[in-house]
This record gives sequence, C-alpha cells and structure tokens, in this order.
Amino acid sequence: MSVSKAVIKPSVCPLDCPDTCSLAVTVENDKVVKVKGSQVNPFTDGVICGKVSKFYPDFVHGKHRLMTPLRRIGEKGDGKFEKISWDEAIKLCYQGIQKGIDKYGTESAMPLNYSGPHGQLAGGSMDRRFFYKLGATQLERSTLCAGVRSLSYTSLFGQSIAMPQEQAEYSDLIILWGTNTSTSFLHLMKLIKKARKRGAKVIVIDPKRIKVAGIADLYLQIQPSTDAFFALAMAAELDALGEIDHSALQNKVTGLEEYLESAKGYQKEKIPEVCGIESAQVEQFIDLIRHAKRMSMLVGVGLERSNNGGSAIRSAMALSVLLGQFGKLGQGQMGYYSVAYPKTTDKLQRPDFLEKPTRTFSIVDAADHILDRDQEIPITSVFIYNHNPICVHPDQNKMIKALSHDDVFVIGCDINMTDSMKYADVILPAASHFETSDVYTAYGHNYLQRAEPVIDRVGEALPNTEIFRRLAKQFGFDDPAFKESDAELMEQSLDLSKHDCKQNSIKEIATEAVVSFVAKDYLWLSDLEAGQMINLYSDDLEKTFGYGLPAYQPVDRKYPFTLVTAASFDRSNSTFGGSMVSLQEVNINTQDAKELNIESGQKVLLKNHKGKVVLKAHVSNDVPQGVVFSAKGAWCESSPTGQTVNALLDNQCKTDIGNGAAFYNAFVDLESTCFI
Repeated sequence: MSVSKAVIKPSVCPLDCPDTCSLAVTVENDKVVKVKGSQVNPFTDGVICGKVSKFYPDFVHGKHRLMTPLRRIGEKGDGKFEKISWDEAIKLCYQGIQKGIDKYGTESAMPLNYSGPHGQLAGGSMDRRFFYKLGATQLERSTLCAGVRSLSYTSLFGQSIAMPQEQAEYSDLIILWGTNTSTSFLHLMKLIKKARKRGAKVIVIDPKRIKVAGIADLYLQIQPSTDAFFALAMAAELDALGEIDHSALQNKVTGLEEYLESAKGYQKEKIPEVCGIESAQVEQFIDLIRHAKRMSMLVGVGLERSNNGGSAIRSAMALSVLLGQFGKLGQGQMGYYSVAYPKTTDKLQRPDFLEKPTRTFSIVDAADHILDRDQEIPITSVFIYNHNPICVHPDQNKMIKALSHDDVFVIGCDINMTDSMKYADVILPAASHFETSDVYTAYGHNYLQRAEPVIDRVGEALPNTEIFRRLAKQFGFDDPAFKESDAELMEQSLDLSKHDCKQNSIKEIATEAVVSFVAKDYLWLSDLEAGQMINLYSDDLEKTFGYGLPAYQPVDRKYPFTLVTAASFDRSNSTFGGSMVSLQEVNINTQDAKELNIESGQKVLLKNHKGKVVLKAHVSNDVPQGVVFSAKGAWCESSPTGQTVNALLDNQCKTDIGNGAAFYNAFVDLESTCFI
C-alpha cells in the first residue's frame, strides 16, 4: 500500500462567523490532518481561531461522520439506523413528503435550515429552488439570529456599507458593545492592538467580563436587557452638555428632535439602579466619548437577544450619529458588509419557481407549527439541513417533542450525527466544504473567496446541490435549472460586472486570491444616495412594531437569575459540539455563590419550568450578581439530564422589532446540590 506525501491546499472556512478565514489545509492519504490559517485573505492574514485548527480533522473524519444514507429502525431519538442505498433513500424521502402532499397539499412540507456552511451554493441554491418549486411552507430565518441587528442598522442607515474594520487602527476610541471579539470577531483584535499603540482608548460593554475587557480602558458590566436605557440616557446627557450639534445634523438626519425629546425620559442618575453601572463609570464613559475625535463602534448580535434588542442596537448606534462621528477615517459603525457583494440571489435561488404565494413561518416558531395538528394544513414532513435545531433553538424540549411526533416524517441531512439527526426517519450524508466547490462572501469583511475540494468525498457523502438535484428528479422537476452544475450555479451567485473587477467570472478567481469590493479608505455613510437621510425615527418600524423610536421596557424575573448563553470559544454554534463532549461550565457571581454555598468545580443544577441541566460551577466576578452565563451550542449528552441550556429558553419571548428570539430573557433557579 503506497503512502501519499502530505500536501498543503488552499481552502476557506465556511462557519457561521464574521471572518470567513482563508485556510491552508494539510492533506495526507486523502485525509485532512491539519488546518492552519493562510495569508490569502489579507484581513484574516494567517490567523484562525483555536476550534478550527483543533477540531476540523475530527469533524471531517471522526466517529460522528455520516458516510452512507440511513433509515431509522428504532424509536425517534434512540439513534438506531440501518444503511441503505442513495436510490432507496431518495425514494423514501419522496414517499414521506408526497404522502402529506396528497392529503393536505404542498404546504404540508417544510424545510428547517439555517446557516450551516456559508458558501453561496451549500448555504442556499439548489435547495431553495427545490422548495420553491415544491410549493412548500417557507421560512423566515432571520428571526433566529442577526435579523434584528440587520433591521436595526438598515432602519438607521439604509444599505450603506459599514466602516471597514481596517480603519479601526485610526480610531482614537473603539467601543465594543455586546460583542466578544476574541470569539466571533477575532481579527479585529490585531487592529485594536495597533490602535492602542497609537494611543486609542477602548470601551467594552458586556454583562460578562470577556477576554478583551482585560485590555479595556473602561469596562462596563451592564445588566442584560438594559443597554437601551443606558444608550438613551447617554444621548440625553450629551445633549444637555451641548455635545450634539443640532444645526450640523439638520440636513443629514431625520427625527433628531423627536429622538432627543424621547431620550429625556431616561435619566443618567437611574443608570446604577437599572443597568448596574456605577456613577463614576458613567462619568468616565461620557468623558471618553465626548472627547473622542475619531470614534468607531462594533455593536454585536448580543444586544439583539432581549426584549429590548432592536431598541438597544438602534440607540447604541445612534450615538455615533449624534456625536457626528462619520465622514473621516476611523469614524463609524463596523460589522455590516453583506451589501457590499454583488449577489444575484434571485438568479441563484429562483423564487420565481414558487407558482403561488405560500405561508411563511418564523423559524423560531417552527416547533409550535409542527405541534399544531389542528391547523388546516398541518406539517407532515420536515427537512433538516445546514442546521441542528435541537441544540440551537430556544425551548429545546418543545423541539424534541415536535420532531418526535409520529405524524411527522423527518428527513435529516448533515455531515455529522448530531442530536437533531437522531430524530430523522431518513438521513442523507452531506459532504463537507473540504469536499466541494463553492464561493464565499462574508459578513465581517468585504473579501470574496473561492475554494475547490481538497479531498475526495468521504464515503458516499454528496454536496447539498447534488442531493437536491436528485430529489428534484425524483419529484419530476424537469426544468433545466435543476440540472445545472455547481460551476454554473457559482456563476449565477454574483455579478462581477457590477464592480470594477479584474475577473469576469467566478471561475477566474484563483483559490489563492481574493476580490475586494470596498476600498479601505471608504468613509462610512459616504455611499448614501442623493437626498437620503439617516433616520433616527423610523416610520416603517412604527407602523409594523410600534417602535418608531427606540425605547426601554423592563422585564420581571420569574426566577432569581438571568441566564446569558453567548458564543463558545470551542464551538461555532453547535458545530464541533461532538468533538469535545464534557460537562459545561456556568459562571456564577462570587456573592451569589457564597449565599448558595457553591464553589468552583461543583456540579450545580440550573432549572425552570422549561427544563433542567447539570453544569459545573465557575465562581468569579466575571458576571454581575443575579446573572449566570453558560456558552451555547453544547450537545445534549454533555449533561446527565440529556438537556442543554437551550432547554431553559422560551421560544415565545420575542424582541421589540423583527420578532427575533429573545434568548437572554431567560430566567432560572440554581441549586447547589443535584438530585437527578
């Protein structure tokens, strides 16, 4: 048996993360043995997160890898399957979907997918064509994550591209608000370090003392869900101090006077009581921002995860406008770059295949709709792909109940045997991005990248595109669009002719090159169209949600502790959750732990009326009193209860605008001794 020599091949990381890093993949004997960062992408520049380098080989070749189609032979959830052929698997999928269609119509079928791989093909191409043509129930996916943040940004600034992160180097004040840059905006850290060498100050606002707080000039340990109160009180105070130039903003901003009049209802003196921030720190914050000449800000998704989510983001971002922090290098909001890419989504996904309007369900409410068996058209088949809903959705036990229903045929498609796949009637093995071709945009920078396979497909795994081609054929969809190759799909994903690119087509983009769509010296808001204004008051949000202006609404705790479930350093949502299964930590404030006689390392039980989970205590002042923190995305086997922290979240608790999932409006009790 010959042994092949190790070679290094270029690739791209497709995980649900802003940075979309370029990779250098070491392949030996047709296996991924090492993953490192490469310098192809000038923004990520050879640096990648620890989880990617540590866990990708196991993710592709480990014990959880799905390599053949499977049919369930046991009860849903017990993980008992038998191998079948692809032909048989496709026929079973057809029969399971068609059975419901024959009785109730096409809307009885529903996709259940989100943001697994972020490639243009794997993330949404042939699959969308299939479900449009089928006439299935459609999904509103943005409500699960980032939709509220996007809606908040565009309500203020329209389709303006955010300030390039590279410009943070020239800021003299950088505010990181509800974002853990060490975990999800990793490459901003090097720019922050450069800015600090130039004398820049850093403010971090977060309920948890995250790693970057250690280098902050000011860290505000704010109580969850109170950011809107703080930001609005700051607007009122800055106006009272004469720091807001009304005349300079008059021809650039609509709703200025209404906004500031409303902000007067939020007093600076109440911030310690409402937000848990000391008065001296409030004064320090005011002093830093009023004297900043070039202030940049990154408002993270963390802010949207409460009942006040939209108001929190809008009022935080509005501070940049009120202080006139735009028009120069290093001034502005970071983090909104998707609009920079010349995507041709309709050409790629073909919504014109939907012959008549169908109902659209929020993905957050998917379990409720599946369980509603009395509706005129019940859901009879669910197709899970690019998603692990049991580990990612709020109200985990409700999702388990929904997928366990005897009258619901569940198709699962994934790379690994996840918790959600265990509830499938048929499993289709998906190829990883290391085994397919794709083109990658990003939502944390503006560099377009392309990748080719670095290894052959593992086992009988197939790309998402090929899986849905085969399904389309089985359903008799004979339009040529369902036979198009991956190369053809890639060309339909973006229109490079809209920009001054050296490349005329996607295939001309080298796998060791990038295409940039925004100049590094682009000034934030300089792309506003003639006559377009910044909108502090939104007519659309007022008509749709009753929030033309941001506002703060207090929340009553049903239990003594607020549970925060932010991103993990070791996982991207639930991806890699199977590579390191262990009892998860929960951060508990020192004083709270003392009162409950809890010590670090001790097993504790978090519980409410939704569920219960066993965790390992980590006692410190990393969280304020009354708050506990445990990272999201763990797999169910990590707790003896078979549940994770998502079991404690209520999927019916929504944000003020956008109907997003208010993950952080979760309240729990904490016990020092577990009886399971």
